[in-house]
Amino acid sequence: MTTETTAKPLVKRHDRRRILVLKSAIFSRFLLLSLTILWRVLLSPYDTSAPLNPACLADPYPHPGPSPFFPSLGSAIEKGIVWDSVYFVRSAQCGYEYEQSYAFLPLLPACIFILSRTVFAPLVPVIGLRAVLGLSGYVVSNGAFVLAAVYFYRLSVIILKDPDVALQASILFCFNPASIFYSSIYSESLYALCSVGGLYHLISGANTMAVIWLALSGCARSNGVLNAGYFCFQTMHHAYDAIFLKKRKFLALWILITGALQCICIFALFITFQAYGYYNICHGRSPDELNHWCKARIPLLYNYIQSHYWGVGFLRYFQVKQLPNFLLASPILSLAVCSIVYYVKSRPKVVLSLGFQATIDEKSSSALFFPPEAVQRTKGPLSDKPSSIRQENHNLRKRKRMGQGNDLAEHRADHELSGKSGFLSACVLPFIVHLGIMAATAFFVMHVQVATRFLSASPPLYWFASYVMVSPNTSKKWGYMIWAYSAAYILLGGLLFSNFYPFT
Repeated sequence: MTTETTAKPLVKRHDRRRILVLKSAIFSRFLLLSLTILWRVLLSPYDTSAPLNPACLADPYPHPGPSPFFPSLGSAIEKGIVWDSVYFVRSAQCGYEYEQSYAFLPLLPACIFILSRTVFAPLVPVIGLRAVLGLSGYVVSNGAFVLAAVYFYRLSVIILKDPDVALQASILFCFNPASIFYSSIYSESLYALCSVGGLYHLISGANTMAVIWLALSGCARSNGVLNAGYFCFQTMHHAYDAIFLKKRKFLALWILITGALQCICIFALFITFQAYGYYNICHGRSPDELNHWCKARIPLLYNYIQSHYWGVGFLRYFQVKQLPNFLLASPILSLAVCSIVYYVKSRPKVVLSLGFQATIDEKSSSALFFPPEAVQRTKGPLSDKPSSIRQENHNLRKRKRMGQGNDLAEHRADHELSGKSGFLSACVLPFIVHLGIMAATAFFVMHVQVATRFLSASPPLYWFASYVMVSPNTSKKWGYMIWAYSAAYILLGGLLFSNFYPFT
């Protein structure tokens, strides 16, 4: 009876936290959209070409339709189609017409296309087709972000085992420094939803659903294919368990085959789109007409576009004139490096052994480490709710013991035990490795200013930031600095990006 009566208020508290995350995500989107409208009213855009929309190449002489009933409203929406949004909306309207447009993967244009021709189709006579496409893009991006925030909280509760820290990390995600891109017609929101949602299902043991979500993340942004690494990590541990602990070689072979197929499925959509681009651009042309990338042993269109049109490549951005962009990206890169270094210094054995030297309790706390039999013994997928309740009960008992003045050694033992949970738990290791690869790519290969939004969907950044903010061993000034950084970039991003000035 005591356990039941204690669990009920904890469940309600957990539900309140989830509702708070949902409200914060919705509020943050309204805040960003309001700031965007405000900056557009107060300032003139640097580039006034946003409303320009030439006819599609497939239909160069379209039959002019009737004028929209509210052209001023449609024009206001079209002015929000800036920077990469132009490519996404154009692809949704006309398909992939130019070589460089294939750099913008098809998940967002497909969602815009479907929404503009179903739910918002009646608005075409009211505000015009391109405005409807833009409106659809805004709805997709902002709606996807809200769902991503909810998934982020559920994932954080399972990983961190502390609902309060998970809540703080989720609020930070809702007001992250790249927020302007999550409220614009960009693929960041869809990528975050598919990536974080897929990781939540993976940690919960629902591998099939995780494969679907993570495959879609590779159809939203190219770095989504890196999510296959989580399945590689899982497969490695399951195969080790089958070979060395259970002595079952055929089981290990089956695990390796299954893991390989899961990784292939995650790559499949991205590779299919590359094949589609190759077919449209290279197929059926004479050798003299072919671009040199078509003749490559592995004709990867995406790499060619990034290198040829945007100058992306190893150390190609290391120029004196790009120093301001390195400064612009320095906060997010510094946060990433600090989170990685802190984890490595705190858990060197776990890092160097790739998680094999983690304790049994740590391995059993996440489906990432579960051997197949252990997963089958669980009653359904892991839930974020029981995990949070168990941890909250532990926290209450610990506070009670401390309040009664229990032995200091017992408190130290509790502290050492909790030090291996939360951000420093072994199940965070694959997230740290993923973040390290992403941060190194952003710094050495990409246009470095893109790092702010490129890394913004990486959970360890927010877990580490929330860990720093709640840790009694760190000064409160670090929390203020993190929030000040996010607020400054939200204001600066809304000002610059919405008026067609370069931001990230």
